[in-house]
Amino acid sequence: MSSTSPPPIPPPPIPSTTRSPQPEADPRRWWGLVVIALAQLMVVLDATIVNIALPSAQRELHMSDSNRQWVITAYTLAFGGLLLLGGRIADLIGRKRTFVLGLIGFAGASALGGAAHTSGLLFFARALQGVFGAVLAPSALSLLTTTFTDLKERSKAFGIYGAIAGGGAAIGLIMGGLLTEYLDWRWCLYVNVPIALVALAGAVWLLHDHRPDRAGRPSLDIPGVVLGCGGLVAVVYGCSEAQPRGWSDPLVLGLLCGGAALLAVFAWWQTRARSPLLPLHIIRDRNRGGALLTMALAVMAMFGMFLFMTYYLQAVLGYSPLRTGLAFLPMTASIIFSSTQISARLMNHLPPRLLMAPGAVLAAGGLFLLTFLPVEAAFASHVLPAEILVGLGMGLIFMPVMDVATSGVAVRDSGVTSATVNTSQQVGGSIGTALLNTIATSTSATFIAAHMKTAAVTGGITPAVRDRVVKEGVVHGFNVAIAWGSGIMLLASVVAWSMIRARAPKHAPVADEYGPDYDPHRMRAV
Repeated sequence: MSSTSPPPIPPPPIPSTTRSPQPEADPRRWWGLVVIALAQLMVVLDATIVNIALPSAQRELHMSDSNRQWVITAYTLAFGGLLLLGGRIADLIGRKRTFVLGLIGFAGASALGGAAHTSGLLFFARALQGVFGAVLAPSALSLLTTTFTDLKERSKAFGIYGAIAGGGAAIGLIMGGLLTEYLDWRWCLYVNVPIALVALAGAVWLLHDHRPDRAGRPSLDIPGVVLGCGGLVAVVYGCSEAQPRGWSDPLVLGLLCGGAALLAVFAWWQTRARSPLLPLHIIRDRNRGGALLTMALAVMAMFGMFLFMTYYLQAVLGYSPLRTGLAFLPMTASIIFSSTQISARLMNHLPPRLLMAPGAVLAAGGLFLLTFLPVEAAFASHVLPAEILVGLGMGLIFMPVMDVATSGVAVRDSGVTSATVNTSQQVGGSIGTALLNTIATSTSATFIAAHMKTAAVTGGITPAVRDRVVKEGVVHGFNVAIAWGSGIMLLASVVAWSMIRARAPKHAPVADEYGPDYDPHRMRAV
């Protein structure tokens, strides 16, 4: 008996490895960049604008010297500690939604702080600013990375964003001086409200977002949130307390060791969590890890310079708050020029490390010039050339660092990746400010004690001699600390050169930007 075999079952179709064509670029995307830039500027300048207003706020609200630091610490604790959570929330509910939420919350917290009539209410408002800033900052950067995927357009967009990231702190000092001198310290907080409202209107109209459907969204890693955010809060708080207490203080040591232990457990947990808060492949990538470390080291040196130059211009040279802010204009202009006219033009033709490493060397050279600061007024001969060199160098660093750190990441992880970039800046700034300030104060104290003893033996200590020795001691402390900052910047150059191996992009980074897990059928517009 003959039988016929059944027809063979055809094999399942092999999934295509080619990506679905990307939709045409939004013609309003450049206006969207304006909105993103406004939000980023608001977050960055808020880190320094309040510094100028702090003496006036302290007098009016009757803050003690020991409590006034909480105007700064409340913001940095909330902002630095919650960035990873804010970035992951953006991945969960959509970057545009968290961007809008962050703008509304930041504006409300700023209005509350400006209207505060007690120090406690001001501290609370500053903490709220930090909370909503931690939601806003990673949303802004991740919207930028997902909006601009064309190679040339991406370079221009990151050039503008890098200029704001690098120059925003100096702009904050300028605006703080203007508002404090001609209006009132409260306007250093109120100024965020109109900026946020303009950005909010633009965000609703101009920004678009894509996010996975429910099946493709990561879930929230609650243990990771507790461990990661707790560790970051402990480290940032420990660094802030190291300035008044010293690094050997039991509280400082406990915070730093406890924070390091929590972060170590956090890293272990991320290897076992079903949906980790920070997928470790993001930071294990050699290029991205090198970019994050370069960013942290560069910001360590840069924030230390801001601190010392502000004190030098006001306390030593006697500048007013407004004049102090305006004195940072050359550096701001140099950062903007370097980011938009040099980095943005060369990024498509040179490997990123050929921008970062020379930029760090240039910035280190500018910092080295500041180690020769005299007690006498020396803006044109010492400060101005140093500012220009530091500004040009930082412009060469910020833009390619952000591009390398955010490239090649799946869209579903773009929020937490952007948060990691912001975290490296925040933690680097906190450590740098505390470390370099400790070096400066201890060096100054040793110098003043030794020279006071010499003056007592030789000719006696008169008020004029005391003032001269104190000024010389303060400036000497600045010189030594800035020399350490120059060395840290050189270390950033070494890290960038040795760790980052990315090549100059030859095509638009869309293929890598969406990562290996990209599935166009699970994406929908919001």
